Amino acid sequence: IMDLFRGLIALLVLIIFTLGGQDEGLLLVQGLGCNWGTRATHPLPPDIVVKLMKDNGFDKVKLFEAEPWVMKALGNSGIQVMVGIPNDFLAPLASSVRMAEDWVSQNVSSYISKMGVDIRSVAVGNEPFLKTYKDAYLQTTFPALQNVQAALIRAGLGRQVKVTVPLNADVYDSESGLPSDGNFRPDIHDLMISIIKLLSDNGAPLTINIYPFLSLYADPHFPVDYAFFSGNSSPIVDGPISYTNVLDANFDTLISALEKNGFPSLPVIIGEVGWPSDGDASANIEYARRFNQGLLHRIIRGQGSPKRKTPPDIYLFGLIDEDAKSIQPGNFERHWGVFYYDGTVKYPLVRGANNQTLVPAKGVRYLARQWCIMAPEASLSDPNLPDSINYACTYADCTSLGYGSSCGGLDVRSNASYAFNMYYQTMNQQKGSCDQFHNLSVVTATEPSADSSCRFEIMIDVGRHEKTPNGSTPSYGRQNQSSTIAVAIFLLLLIIMNGDL
Repeated sequence: IMDLFRGLIALLVLIIFTLGGQDEGLLLVQGLGCNWGTRATHPLPPDIVVKLMKDNGFDKVKLFEAEPWVMKALGNSGIQVMVGIPNDFLAPLASSVRMAEDWVSQNVSSYISKMGVDIRSVAVGNEPFLKTYKDAYLQTTFPALQNVQAALIRAGLGRQVKVTVPLNADVYDSESGLPSDGNFRPDIHDLMISIIKLLSDNGAPLTINIYPFLSLYADPHFPVDYAFFSGNSSPIVDGPISYTNVLDANFDTLISALEKNGFPSLPVIIGEVGWPSDGDASANIEYARRFNQGLLHRIIRGQGSPKRKTPPDIYLFGLIDEDAKSIQPGNFERHWGVFYYDGTVKYPLVRGANNQTLVPAKGVRYLARQWCIMAPEASLSDPNLPDSINYACTYADCTSLGYGSSCGGLDVRSNASYAFNMYYQTMNQQKGSCDQFHNLSVVTATEPSADSSCRFEIMIDVGRHEKTPNGSTPSYGRQNQSSTIAVAIFLLLLIIMNGDL
């Protein structure tokens, strides 16, 4: 009987490990987070997004504000949350601790206690010292940070929830171009030291956003290979260290700045890093896959930078495309996601040691399979055509039509069809929305894409999704199911033993 018992125990262990492996999907990449932006005309339902993150091994998420519909979906999800405070809120929060206490109560304490949201940090502002802001937040960022920190302490959350300030990498530089000469920008040097001291005193991390893509975008002569991790570029030699990619060189420039100013061990988070897939000649699927795969391989290997061998927590930017995001920096801003707007996979990414690749969102519902295109009988010489295209692209996202973009090679008729369809889909295929273009357009059930790299979208049917995940299986339900099965098998073993002994 003991041989039978040992055999059943071995079977039980095998089943538990098998179920566990199927369940986790599986967070083989430690410390991997993502940025979840919601500037979309047809956002994915939040419960689907949370499931998408868990299915793809993201155990941390960075939010740009505490939107109730997002926070509710993250409750009891097992995902650690960094919740953001928009820059426009900095002045009110800087004005009084009471204002900060109210914000913490509404946006941190209540979600932790009432909904089980695992909030680990509060991001006070978002790149507030960008030169394009012309010092608009120079006087309010640090007082807001102080007040939010005080409010967290008064709420009893000082140890559980840390403050941070996500900063652009332009807050530091190097006169020589070598990482070892890194220091903070002279115009904000003293302010940066005040911020860093507050973070250090409270055991909080500094958050920095690093974008190798922007180096390539800003400088056409930038060495392309240096933006990636292939090791094929000519290295930058800095004393005993040779840098073969801009991410390491940039990150270590910050570490040098911290060392010079007396904070050599301050924790650092990379709050945003990624590569857009459309909207510019250098923003394409091939480059995006190459960069993000190289980044994931580094994380899987536990590879840090030359100055910090252990990799920091990294938040990939971003999770999903946002078709309503500002394009002031460039058309690529709407295409940072590793997933399209609907949670479909853009390109394969190996995300674990067992070669698991990304999986798409599940349960997404779409509008009818129909498109608005330029009517076959419409003339390309019609004087209303330019204004019609301009009208469509004023109210819908046409960034994929730009030079060097995925739809930039369309002929004039297909170009107009793309614009008309984006407007039609953005307007939820409403009756009459394809009739806005001076009799130049028509609805068709035939997919119009003439170029496989150019997607003629059909939008998510937001009206067919539940606003909350009521009635659905929680994203953590499979783990509970595995545990239940394991317990059932164990009880069965006990019954067998009692029957035979």
